[in-house]
Amino acid sequence: MRERLQPILEPYRGHQESLIPVLQKTQAELGYLPEEAISEIAQFLGMSSSEIYGVASFYSQFRFERQGEHAVRVCQGTACHVRGGRRIMDAVTQELGIKPGGTTEDYLFSLEKVACFGSCALAPVMVVDDTVYGRVSTVKARQILAEQRTA
Repeated sequence: MRERLQPILEPYRGHQESLIPVLQKTQAELGYLPEEAISEIAQFLGMSSSEIYGVASFYSQFRFERQGEHAVRVCQGTACHVRGGRRIMDAVTQELGIKPGGTTEDYLFSLEKVACFGSCALAPVMVVDDTVYGRVSTVKARQILAEQRTA
């Protein structure tokens, strides 16, 4: 772990005020903030692990558990809800065998419920990684997931 974090940490030696950029870069490198990384960061910056957790847990961008290779997000905003967003979420939940906030056992998918993507004209919307899928049906949602499995 130390070898992977050293290039991230070195430019910030002695700069506790740079904690958030350090956390962001660490998460970009590792995909999440494991306990071992938080301990390394705390030691490097001369802070306690609880101080690091206190800051990181305040921001929703930081994750403490390993995420799937593909992030699946299903909109539950008003327009998507009216146009079947709940059915899409139910289909995806059933297909993946996990609830929103979960990650499949093989770490291929993580599932999130999102309040709104701002793509209401395309409702219902599902986003996989950085690809937006509009006017999604339950059949289309399952097809999208199947394509991701074989990609």
